[in-house]
Amino acid sequence: MRLKVLDSPTEWSRFAEGSIERRMLLALGDGLGVVLRPTPLMLPDGSRVEVEGIDATGRVLVQLVCNQGAYKPAYRNKVMADMFKLLWLRDSVPTAERTVLVVTELIVQALGGWVARAAADLGIEIYVFDGSAVAPLRAPSRPDVKRA
Repeated sequence: MRLKVLDSPTEWSRFAEGSIERRMLLALGDGLGVVLRPTPLMLPDGSRVEVEGIDATGRVLVQLVCNQGAYKPAYRNKVMADMFKLLWLRDSVPTAERTVLVVTELIVQALGGWVARAAADLGIEIYVFDGSAVAPLRAPSRPDVKRA
């Protein structure tokens, strides 16, 4: 079975012209060489879900965390929830090859400690949006661990 792309009210769904979400998707699409749009999907099991960005072939799945203002610890929960969603989508969308989380510079704080390492180990690419372009998050280094 294949997933079904559902009708969206507009090409950009709920992302208004000039919105940070739209700018993030455009910047990531430019960087990856693909067109990304928010899209509602029906998965083979009948589950409905909106992915914040997907290319026309369904190979690239994107979630955005674009909070601005003062950092709040709850943003870390949003990051982890979106990582979980990407993992589920990667297993649910038959064509999926890449999962990408795009965050604002503010949200990089939520990726401290084990969170960025877990994302890297699970194959979730993280990009940071600086207001006009995206760049990959610098991969966390792995400590040398000796096991007895």
